[in-house]
Amino acid sequence: MKRHLFTSESVTEGHPDKICDQISDAVLDEVLKFDNSQKLPPYRKKKRGRRGSRVACETLVTVGLVVVGGEITTECYVDLPILVRNLIKEIGYIRPEFGFEYETCAILNAIGKQSPDIALGVDTGGAGDQGAMIGYACRETGELMPLPIMLAHGLTRRLAQVRREGILDYLGPDGKSQVTVEYQDGEPVRVDTVVLSAQHTEKILNARKSHITDEAKEELIDLVIKEVIPERLLDKRTKYLINPTGKFIIGGPQSDTGMTGRKIIVDTYGGRALHGGGSFSGKDPTKVDRSASYMARYIAKNLVASGIADKFCIQLAYAIGVKDPVSVMVDTYGTGRIDEKRIVELVKEHFSLTPEGIIRELDLWRPIYRKTACYGHFGREEEGFTWEKKDRAGILARAAGL
Repeated sequence: MKRHLFTSESVTEGHPDKICDQISDAVLDEVLKFDNSQKLPPYRKKKRGRRGSRVACETLVTVGLVVVGGEITTECYVDLPILVRNLIKEIGYIRPEFGFEYETCAILNAIGKQSPDIALGVDTGGAGDQGAMIGYACRETGELMPLPIMLAHGLTRRLAQVRREGILDYLGPDGKSQVTVEYQDGEPVRVDTVVLSAQHTEKILNARKSHITDEAKEELIDLVIKEVIPERLLDKRTKYLINPTGKFIIGGPQSDTGMTGRKIIVDTYGGRALHGGGSFSGKDPTKVDRSASYMARYIAKNLVASGIADKFCIQLAYAIGVKDPVSVMVDTYGTGRIDEKRIVELVKEHFSLTPEGIIRELDLWRPIYRKTACYGHFGREEEGFTWEKKDRAGILARAAGL
């Protein structure tokens, strides 16, 4: 048998980079709420008609400071300080002992307008930027996602849950997970290593204040790890690394500067697939970095669900101001049941690939984005995640003659 290990990571909503992603997407949602209330379309319908807003919002957090910048063109007013403070409070930075607190942090507004040169191409329905976007799907999980990233997300979501519900009252908002899965002949068979780093108070330190206690480690293994990872994937050889440095009291923006878009591998496929390079958060769906990545995932998931391939990757590439993609590439990793050239034809026949078509098909001009900013944009079959539907699978199977 051929064996290999593969590792993916995730971070909690209180991680500095994820605070930034959430703020950027919360600003986007507020602007889109206004556009929806005014029934503003994403593209200009008439030469002098009103069009939707343009949002490219970036955030930086550090010790005691939040900086919100980027380029936004809108008729909407967003009360930025209130929005940011409420979000930081909701995340859980409500106690001074965590070194960052929603009531006392400074907030700097550095937002400008979008370049009119870019708007020339976007207003007519063209892509908001150049770039290559990736979609991926496989049969490792019911969500048609790679197993390592789904387990890693499950652990960070569980960390947040036991903190919010007071099950482990010593936890702070910051945290990370990492899961290493062993594969045999390309199939996941067991979990080899689990890394869990959880911010905490001094309550669980040993007498010397140098490490968390063994009892706390066992609690985290039992109440977090074993609640998420199926028992069949754990064995006597599985290694558990809980707060490997010994303790994790200083966390969040007090210990690490955060920025929007620095967790793009966490956001997507955990390193299993290619990546186009663009981040998602803070960008309205005229930016193909975001919307075309969602469409690419929608295509990949439906192709795998249809039975055309067991593993599938698609690349869509765009030029700024141009409606149609400049290229469409697919790879079935040898698992395809029809020719890849025919698959490209099916993609072009059954999916709209222009920015305007993507927005319409996936209903993206809605305030749905803040909840995408944590625990991955893909593999979440929840309300609002329209790109996770498998409603084209049957149509594609019939068209492919399967």
